[in-house]
Amino acid sequence: MLKILCTQLAGVFQRISAQEEQQFEDAARLLAQAMISEGTIFIYGIGEMEAVVVEALHGAERFPNVKRFNMDDVTTADRVLIISRFCTDEEAIRLAKQLREQNIWTIGMSSIVEAMETSLVDHVDVHIDLCLKQPLVPTEDGTRIGFPSAVAALFAYHSLVLMTKEIVSEYE
Repeated sequence: MLKILCTQLAGVFQRISAQEEQQFEDAARLLAQAMISEGTIFIYGIGEMEAVVVEALHGAERFPNVKRFNMDDVTTADRVLIISRFCTDEEAIRLAKQLREQNIWTIGMSSIVEAMETSLVDHVDVHIDLCLKQPLVPTEDGTRIGFPSAVAALFAYHSLVLMTKEIVSEYE
């Protein structure tokens, strides 16, 4: 099972890299603008995506001015990164709508699934698809297990950090 999980997860990483390259570039430009203008990068993770917030605040590869999201502190010079498992998360959509009304540049990260009415994708400036819609490992009875959504989000976050730092270094 470990070999299958490893192979499937590598496939998720490859899909994110290949399909979301333009979105990574756009998101990295937005974050670089905040960094250069001494704005703050606010991070908000829903559920298990709190793992990305912890990594952003305490990990080895951090943005210089990153903080846990607090609506009272956000200004138009700042950027907000919202991470949820799926693009249909009501809390993520509500927050994105609120930020859009205040003209705050917002980046969303979630797996795109079919939405009944509205989606996080519709309410953020840039959206990165985490490309994880179902568990990865098939079992003997035909069901699937292993849904490492936080791992996919951490991969996307680190990819975004690398691209943003590259843009900032070119600017300097």
